[in-house]
Amino acid sequence: MQVKKNPKANLETYTKLFMQLGLVLALLVVYLAIEKKTYDRVIAELGPASYNAEDEEQTIEIEQVKPPEQQAPPPPAPDKIEIVEDEKEVEETVIKSTESNEKTAVEVKKIVEVSIDEDIMEDVPFAIIEDVPVYPGCKGSKAELKECLQDKISKHVNSKFNADLASELGLTPGIKKIFVMFKIDKTGEITDIQARAPHKRLEAEAIRVVQSLPKMIPGKQRGRPVGVKYSLPIAFKVE
Repeated sequence: MQVKKNPKANLETYTKLFMQLGLVLALLVVYLAIEKKTYDRVIAELGPASYNAEDEEQTIEIEQVKPPEQQAPPPPAPDKIEIVEDEKEVEETVIKSTESNEKTAVEVKKIVEVSIDEDIMEDVPFAIIEDVPVYPGCKGSKAELKECLQDKISKHVNSKFNADLASELGLTPGIKKIFVMFKIDKTGEITDIQARAPHKRLEAEAIRVVQSLPKMIPGKQRGRPVGVKYSLPIAFKVE
């Protein structure tokens, strides 16, 4: 006799279903395990407890006050007071008055005047000189003498300077400048001439022209002759 199985009792048909359910449960457990948060247990160390009796009470030091010392009583006064006469005579010191009156003659020493020579600058710049040097032929006030001196020096340089020298030296076209400095000393002579130019020959020519200036009346500072420093720029055009 052949035994027939009930098709509902066959478990092989549910194998795939059980595998899927098991896989879902496993994934759920793993997910929950990952998401679960854990905290480290930290126990703070409070350290050993100490008790000090000195911290609870404050010590107060009391200084012992000594009683004041008793002063000795003064000696008793004598019963009788004896008066002793001085044998020595005391000389009185007489202080003379230093105040003078109308009748007292006062001796006054003669006052001697001492003349102190003021320091005078050896060389004074032309811009601050009190009395400018006087060029021969110039007259008038201080301002007129100053203007006349500048005009005469400019005309003298323009007439004496060799302007053709610049073209002979082969300088580039344009305006060239020569800076000359000299001093009109205490006697009115021209000294200490210095020149700066684009070429050595131009410097020598400028020195030659300034040396040919005439002797002048020296400038004065506080009424005394002094040296006067003068600066002279010379400009010319090279074509």
